[in-house]
Amino acid sequence: MQSPMAIYALGVLIPRIDPDAYVHPDAVIIGDVTVGPESSIWPGAVLRGDGGGHIVIGARTSIQDNTVVHCTAELPTIVGDECVIGHIAHLEGCTIESFCLVGSGAVILHEAIVRSGSVVGANAVVRNRLEVPAGSLALGIPATVRPDAADPASIRHGVEIYVTKGREYREQLRRVS
Repeated sequence: MQSPMAIYALGVLIPRIDPDAYVHPDAVIIGDVTVGPESSIWPGAVLRGDGGGHIVIGARTSIQDNTVVHCTAELPTIVGDECVIGHIAHLEGCTIESFCLVGSGAVILHEAIVRSGSVVGANAVVRNRLEVPAGSLALGIPATVRPDAADPASIRHGVEIYVTKGREYREQLRRVS
């Protein structure tokens, strides 16, 4: 039997989590957050939809260990379908379109848009209002964009791994102490 998850309403703001999603018991979801089918939220991740904004996580998307997803009163944070958001990433007030990979430790800031099929490299910082065009690779601090350099096979591989892991954990994870 799975341990209870840390899912919190904040006043009238109640998270909406698809029954086919997997949320690890050590993840925290607060307020106006939507998590789509077959998505996975991993240990230590915090999704905090407060302050008037909201968070949407699409279908078949993974939000990995210790990632922070936040919004502002004016800016929602939207992550599309079939995305991989790596460990210890920080997303705030930004849009990640479908079929993207955000590497471990990356930071994507206010009003930035990562278009479909793009990859944001590990530890990259996508500054406010930067648009990463479809199929691009964004690397560095601040991120510089390499058009048409993303590898769709790596994105698809990551998506499939985490959809499978989410199913496995949903069915088999149990606390032993």
